[in-house]
Amino acid sequence: MKKGINHHQIGDSIDMYLLIKSAKKGTASNGKPFLTLLMSDKTGEIDAKLWSISPEDEAAFINGVIVHVQGDIQEFRGMRQLKIKAIRPTTAMDQVKPADFLPTAPMDPQEMLEIVTQYIFEMSNAKIQRLTRHLFKKHQQAFSVSPAATKNHHEFVSGLAYHVVSMLELAKGITNLYPTLDKDLLYSGIILHDLGKVRELAGPIVSEYTTEGKLVGHISIIANEIVEAAKELEIEGEEVMVLQHLVLSHHGKGEWGSPKPPLIREAEILHMIDNIDAKMNMMDRALERVLPGEFSERIFPMDNRSFYKPTFHKPPLDI
Repeated sequence: MKKGINHHQIGDSIDMYLLIKSAKKGTASNGKPFLTLLMSDKTGEIDAKLWSISPEDEAAFINGVIVHVQGDIQEFRGMRQLKIKAIRPTTAMDQVKPADFLPTAPMDPQEMLEIVTQYIFEMSNAKIQRLTRHLFKKHQQAFSVSPAATKNHHEFVSGLAYHVVSMLELAKGITNLYPTLDKDLLYSGIILHDLGKVRELAGPIVSEYTTEGKLVGHISIIANEIVEAAKELEIEGEEVMVLQHLVLSHHGKGEWGSPKPPLIREAEILHMIDNIDAKMNMMDRALERVLPGEFSERIFPMDNRSFYKPTFHKPPLDI
């Protein structure tokens, strides 16, 4: 059985099919055009450069196209990069489809929907519960398959749902330890905080932002939807404004994209839980292909650090 792209080390040569998740045109120092490609299979992603492209290449190698590629895995600024030797678009004769090349969450989407629904069902604040249920039901189909980002963390099919379920499980433990936290508010904030990404991102196959995502962004999208839902459901009260605050502040700081810093306990904890789960996902994926006693490639969102895997590390047992 052939190895997936995430299991290839620097120095390996590859001969395999990959999906182009994004393709961006650039111009080299010699004035010639090139493409920066983000390519994936079910195990992960890798950046690649296609140099001295023709107009035909630019038209052929676009988002969502599956290609057969040969090349070498090299190191560039502490990261793996694919040096392409040969590349061609696939045809019907290759018998491949995009779904075969997309990393997916390790949980069934329907199971994750049921978990989130159960958290909503157990809420005791009727206003928070109705708002959360209304917005979740409105977007649950897209939510079940959407990635949580275009890169860095949970950037896979159903990544958004997996991110939310993981955060809810973290929140359950934290609220049991700190009973002064409002469970309903925190759980609702977790479910809603990234829900705008179903409109911000183009979907699991094409790794890019929609026009609305670029111009408005997921934070503003869902903050506005909370107000619209409250009007539609004829819900009034401080809960509406506080839920908006949790969404608006979940990135933590203005330089990280938050219109407001967290000013409520549950908002601060939401930001911390979001950060924990995102960073654990980044570290786990980077260290997955690292042998004990070695360092990972650099993780740009984590201060460009490389992480070490101790020699006594043992993988968790499947339970």
